This record gives sequence, C-alpha cells and structure tokens, in this order.
Amino acid sequence: MNEQVCRLQEELHRAHYVVEEGLATVLHLAQRLARPLLLEGPAGVGKTALAKAVATVRSVDLVRLQCYEGLDASQALYDWDYPKQLLTARTAFADGVVNQAALYSEPFLIERPLLRALREKPAPVLLIDEVDRADEEFEALLLEFLSEFQITIPEMGTFRAEKPPIVMLTSNRTRDLSDALRRRCLYVWVDYPSPEQEAAIISLHVPRIASELAKQIARGVRRLRKLSLLKPPGLAESIDFAQALHELGAQELDEEVVRLTLGCLLKTEEDLNFVRERGLDVLWNA
Repeated sequence: MNEQVCRLQEELHRAHYVVEEGLATVLHLAQRLARPLLLEGPAGVGKTALAKAVATVRSVDLVRLQCYEGLDASQALYDWDYPKQLLTARTAFADGVVNQAALYSEPFLIERPLLRALREKPAPVLLIDEVDRADEEFEALLLEFLSEFQITIPEMGTFRAEKPPIVMLTSNRTRDLSDALRRRCLYVWVDYPSPEQEAAIISLHVPRIASELAKQIARGVRRLRKLSLLKPPGLAESIDFAQALHELGAQELDEEVVRLTLGCLLKTEEDLNFVRERGLDVLWNA
C-alpha cells in the first residue's frame, strides 16, 4: 500500500472514521490532483461523515452546502443584506448624501457556502451534500464554479480562490447526474461496510462495548438491510443501537432487549411492524 494512503487511513481512524484502502486511495488522489470527489451510494453509509472526518484530519473548517429542489444562486453563492441596505439608504437620504455604490460593498455582502469556501483561509473542505436533490439548472452553475473556482459579483468584481478548497460531493442517486459534472470529478461508489468493518466502526464509536456484541450487531443489521424496508438502517443507526445496548448493560442480542431498542435502528412504523411480524430473532438468527 502507498505510504501516504496508509497514513491517511490512520489519520481518519483517529478521527473516528474507518476507511478501506480503495476509498482512501481515491480520496488521496482527489486531494493531490485538486479534483472534486463524487461520493455516490445509498443513504446512511457515511458519505457526509467522511467529509467531516477529512476536515478534522486537515484541521480546517467544513463548509457545507445542503442541496434541495429549488436551490438557486442566491442561496449557494452570495446575497445582499437588503434590510441593512434599506436602513442605510434611508439614513443617507435623510442626511442628503446617497452613495449607491457603497450599498453594494463588503459590509452588505452575505457569503453563501460557495463564496465562503473560496474566501476562507486556510482552504476548507467544501461539502456539496446530496447534489442529486438539486435541479439540473443548479448543476450548470456548479459546473462553472468547479471549473474556475471563482465567482464574479458584478458590483464588486471577481473572487478567485488562492488555493482551491477540498471539494466533496455526495449523491444518494435519487436522479442521474449529468455527464459533464461526473467528468469534472473523481468518482467512488460507497456501499455499506462488511460486517467486520462495521463491527470495527461500532467499537471505535462505542469503545467499551463487548467485541462479540459489536460483531453480533453488525451481522444483525446486515440481515435487516437485506429485507424490504422503507428506510434500511445506516451506520449512524448501528452506532445508536450499540450505544443503547451498552447503556442497558446488554451482553448479547435477545428478544427483550431488541424489542426495547428497535427504534434505534428502524425509523418508520411500517418497518417496525414488518420486523416485529417477521420475528425479532432475524437480528441474531441466520
């Protein structure tokens, strides 16, 4: 294994993130080549958590742009503080001195995530989260930003990053992203971890949990994910479940403790009823 990739794995582990060699290699290359990294995979596999861990490892801020339908430039790039402008304009008019240009200057500028990521020093980690939820029109805006790492504000000029941020995009694949956006990124598919990896992740976050119980939880959650659930449990749910069992002093999975804590894993009434009807022992019986 490449020494730098190995070091990155160790640093992420210290930041409470377990990453396998393939993902660590792509992440290392994305940073070395200054390319955005597109992380695609089901919800709950730790894509967002990886960006947080990278920010921790690099000792920089995490700037997060949460995408949603209808997201536009004023919410992603920058906006103006209109109430403050209006108040200033009224005061200036009362004094008989109105400077229109001054109203579109630094004191009135509201940085949105993309502009903040360009201006902040040291260069932060920019997380563009759930980019598949944004409209195709926003993708076009994003393409320009990722190509030049600059933003032009007509009233103030062009802002260019001295050093580009570390850009990570996540997608749950609710819709197909454009080929143009994919071409600008390095790509990795992030899936649920193996039971062995998940047990290691659980032990990292719940260090006092019994090793055998962590393995039992990882195997049980894996079985749940194979069922036809509306919201399969992700890694966060596995960790919550493990913490709950540890707090209750459980040493193994049994019907009573699972019945009491199943809401840590499943988050809809339909899924709860489905698993109860099927039998709670699905978590510990193959």
